[in-house]
Amino acid sequence: MIAGGRLPAVSIVIPAYNEAETIQPCLTRIERSVQSQHEIVVVVDNAEASTIGAVQELGDDVPSARVVIQSGTGPAQAIKFGFAQALAPVVVVTMADGSDDPSCIDDLVMLVDRGCVVAAASRYMPGGQQIGGPALKGLMSRTAGKSLKWLAGVTTSDATNSFKAYNRSFVEEVWIDSDSGFEIGLELVAKARRLRRPVAEVPTIWLNRDLGESRFQMKAWIPKYLRWYSFAYGRELSVEQLREIAAKKGRK
Repeated sequence: MIAGGRLPAVSIVIPAYNEAETIQPCLTRIERSVQSQHEIVVVVDNAEASTIGAVQELGDDVPSARVVIQSGTGPAQAIKFGFAQALAPVVVVTMADGSDDPSCIDDLVMLVDRGCVVAAASRYMPGGQQIGGPALKGLMSRTAGKSLKWLAGVTTSDATNSFKAYNRSFVEEVWIDSDSGFEIGLELVAKARRLRRPVAEVPTIWLNRDLGESRFQMKAWIPKYLRWYSFAYGRELSVEQLREIAAKKGRK
């Protein structure tokens, strides 16, 4: 709840694994940038996480932030747990490392309010940019995003970016099948495409993190991205058909 007992317009979910060095400036920028009534849900892996103390130190400077301890481990489980804890009808997922630009969160929320089930912060549309980061990872991400747009009809150039806003009812309707990496963003875009639900994007500038180490495990997670990349192609499905096909793919 926010002041006055009202529900927030947007829940901002941040998976944070030992991000004590980066979480304070990240939360401060969000609090300064976002005008929508919001809550910030910082998801950690355990009660000993160094991130907890860093969030608590901010106190009244970031009154919208709260920490929750997930019941699983890893980024996918943290994001799913954050969705379950979120109070708002719109959920934004962003990273704790400060690489995402929170100034576009209000625009993402507005797109979902207008009827989009997914709104992507896009590095690869006009006005967007990616600065720094591993060259191979960037090339693969750009290639995946552009090819999905041109060949599969996905209406964002940056389907792989984790920085997105979601209609929470849509997420509850289609479920999240991912269980380990950061592929949830691509999964939900792919599901929206197969259901022919609206997806939109706004430009963003992504800056490589200054502190700490990325948890992206390219070798382990590429097969999971490829699963959802291929799923985006195909005929229109009903929700029941989508759930059945996604479940079968997950059991392979």
